[in-house]
Amino acid sequence: MNCEKIRRENNTSTVKQFVLLGFCDLPNLQGFLSGVFSIIYIVILIGNSLIIIITSFDPTLKKPMYFFLANFSSLEICYVSVTVPRILVSISIQDRSISLLHCDTQTCFFLILAATESLLLAVMSYDRYVAICNPLHCLLVMHPRKCIQLAAGSWLGGMPAQIGQSCKIFSLHFRNSNQIDHFFCDIPPILKLACGDTFINELSVYAVAMLFAAIPFMLILASYSKIISTVLRLPTATGRAKAFSTCSSHLLVVVLFYGSASISYLWQKSTHSAITDKLLFFILS
Repeated sequence: MNCEKIRRENNTSTVKQFVLLGFCDLPNLQGFLSGVFSIIYIVILIGNSLIIIITSFDPTLKKPMYFFLANFSSLEICYVSVTVPRILVSISIQDRSISLLHCDTQTCFFLILAATESLLLAVMSYDRYVAICNPLHCLLVMHPRKCIQLAAGSWLGGMPAQIGQSCKIFSLHFRNSNQIDHFFCDIPPILKLACGDTFINELSVYAVAMLFAAIPFMLILASYSKIISTVLRLPTATGRAKAFSTCSSHLLVVVLFYGSASISYLWQKSTHSAITDKLLFFILS
């Protein structure tokens, strides 16, 4: 079903459900996209599941770094499961409609998991800071109970604000159009469909973004500034390389997470097409 047909059939005066346009502008590539997304989803599930299993059963990996890595792998499984299965269903049965309740639920879980990832990355950078800058006190500071508390705080910290934000957004009135030009229910395209002034909602979005994205990012930068300063003072090149190697994977994830967020939400929309925006968002997230 192409985009024009979808738009004609769903141009209602009062919105009772949304229509995720997704990649309907690429009708000849639906099968190809379905195959690619399925492979990516399966690889993510298998890869992260293996990490969880290995870190859980290997006694040599009973360290804070691997504990947080297992949490991060669990988060990634949840993250992709919020969006990808819905994409595959929409492509396979050509039904792009989604109820307001299901759309609200998807948005809420996506926001909560995004906040969790940001907080967890900050916690992991703190763990690397303690391990490299205060190695003699590492086990004392990052003891199992402290690790569990930090992980629980990362998972639960964003829930109240993100649940409140999603409920507030979906309490708005939506009229004239119900077509979300995205492959999942995300805040910016949903706010475009709302009636009336959405300034307060947009202000709330920016405030929550500052709280759960900008502040953790600043903490990550502060941790790595201390880490780099400490590593550069190490006497041997081997020691410096070993210290940096323990941070490289985490630093790569930080760059990908905040880089994808910047490209998806801060990059001027006029510089690229909607299709390019969706593909970049999917690949980088």
